[in-house]
Amino acid sequence: MNRERAAELIWDAWQTGERLDGLPPEARPRDTAEGMAAQAALAELAGPVSGWKIAATTVYARQYLDVPGPLPGAMFERFHHTEGEPVPADTMTMGVAEPEFAFRLKADPGPSPSLTGVLDAVDTMFLAVELPDSRYTDHQHAGGPQLLADLACAGRFVEGRAVPAWRDLDLPRRPVVLHADGEEFSRGSGSLVLGDPRLALHWLAMELPRHGRSLRPGDIVTTGTATPPCPIHAGGEVVADFGELGSVEVRFAA
Repeated sequence: MNRERAAELIWDAWQTGERLDGLPPEARPRDTAEGMAAQAALAELAGPVSGWKIAATTVYARQYLDVPGPLPGAMFERFHHTEGEPVPADTMTMGVAEPEFAFRLKADPGPSPSLTGVLDAVDTMFLAVELPDSRYTDHQHAGGPQLLADLACAGRFVEGRAVPAWRDLDLPRRPVVLHADGEEFSRGSGSLVLGDPRLALHWLAMELPRHGRSLRPGDIVTTGTATPPCPIHAGGEVVADFGELGSVEVRFAA
């Protein structure tokens, strides 16, 4: 598999807005290792990595994508936003927003860390909205290896407020409500994220070393959607309400 060719095709589609029916045979990854290799090549084209997303952390998402488990995807600094910035409306292939619990690392937790070891490596937990996207015309049927080459549908990411004393919170039971254009769209909780967002973070810390990667100081990890995602559109607004923990508001450029 030509990982450089896969990366070139995906990055070109990202920049032009054109979409791929799939990667050609010579550039199509056949397994997880080749998909992750294509990710690494894509990072050489797109620039610095800000951290990682985890796709398919809900049962529904795994069924929808027909994948057996979660998928890690690198996120790029150039697509990182903080709350209050207008966000470009260029994530409309998938066209959804997802409320997420995210973590910023202060240390590498090591190649095979315990859950406690991973949490000790965290600097901050904060609220976020992910705007996933795909460079394929039909991401639903692309299959796990091709999805990995496409960064597990990474798109733009909006960083919200930090949550104090997060280590003591019962995240699985924390209610999350997603609003689109002023109307409630869906409800969920931290339990949708592999049972607990902290368990999703631990999964990623265990998974990356299998592919020669690792979490680094300063990395952001967004752990997966806590509600069914809502549709987005140019000129629209999304609010992810995490109850007493706060909310994240995202406005899209018209």
